[in-house]
Amino acid sequence: MAPRPSESGVPSETDVEAHPANRIGTAPPRTRAWRRGELEAEGFPVTAMREHLRSPDAVVWLDLCGARHEDLGVVADELDLDHVAVEDAVSRHERTKLDRYHGYAFLNMYVPVVDGGDLTLHELSAFITDRALVTVRQDRGFDVDALIRRWDESAGPDTGGTGAGFLLYGLLDLVVDLQLDAVQALDEEADEVEELVFGDAFPVKEIQRRSYRLRRNLTALRRVAVPMREVVNTLLRRDVKLVAPPLTPYFQDVYDHTLRVAEWTEGLRELVADLLDARLALQGNRLNEVMKKVTSWAAIIAVPTAVTGFYGQNLPYPGFAEHSGFIASTVIILVCSGTLYVVFKLRDWL
Repeated sequence: MAPRPSESGVPSETDVEAHPANRIGTAPPRTRAWRRGELEAEGFPVTAMREHLRSPDAVVWLDLCGARHEDLGVVADELDLDHVAVEDAVSRHERTKLDRYHGYAFLNMYVPVVDGGDLTLHELSAFITDRALVTVRQDRGFDVDALIRRWDESAGPDTGGTGAGFLLYGLLDLVVDLQLDAVQALDEEADEVEELVFGDAFPVKEIQRRSYRLRRNLTALRRVAVPMREVVNTLLRRDVKLVAPPLTPYFQDVYDHTLRVAEWTEGLRELVADLLDARLALQGNRLNEVMKKVTSWAAIIAVPTAVTGFYGQNLPYPGFAEHSGFIASTVIILVCSGTLYVVFKLRDWL
């Protein structure tokens, strides 16, 4: 069955003008319904979710952006959601977690975006039932169109019996891939910092600024990415019953990617710590080199100072007030200073 086209200009976006009750959050909600793995409808009103779910082989998705607690009332009524889970969905800065309720689960996670060395975390929540997935975004930082494209590429008749599991797989797979992209970007930033540390220019202030920023970003990414291992591992448990057996290998692949993100993040944190230690060691070595050169030049300068000071005494000495005395003092200065310079140069003190 071909899907009914949405009345708005954006696919799957509901028409808030035709349905005023759909004014939820900072953007029009987006809805889709599948039957036996094939897209059946999109852009329908939020209140029509229950109607679509009456079909035993239908799967429904609803996306909300910037929704408040009172905005989720109609969704909570449609899916019988607990007020505690609704409160977590609209609250900011919740930790990455998976909470199980009677008949559904609540998932909270973060989508990282690295732009110019700065890391931004976009919070994303989801309510998961056997045949429905509701995503709640705090802002528009998460690309919903990319998620829809991923579903369209993977959906088909073979996913018809997996319920909302295939929607959840596409969501988790995209989020973990974005976390991998963020780690990759931070890895490239670490390479640039490493080049600065071991380069000849050695800009101390820039190295300090970029290294501490990188370490802060890695700490923030680790805080939201490492718990994803436990989230996916919990979904793979048979008693949870949110993942159909045909989808187990796919979720196992997502779990492997979460392990890679965690290990990569930990490795980068250790690398940054080593770079900071190397920076301090190199800075100390450069200071020692400078002090060695300054001391060597001071020794060279001490020779003419001593000679001129000696000949500047108000006492007669060989060559006093004579041209030969000036020549003798000049020769002594040049020979002694030159000898010290050669010796220091051979010992790499200059």
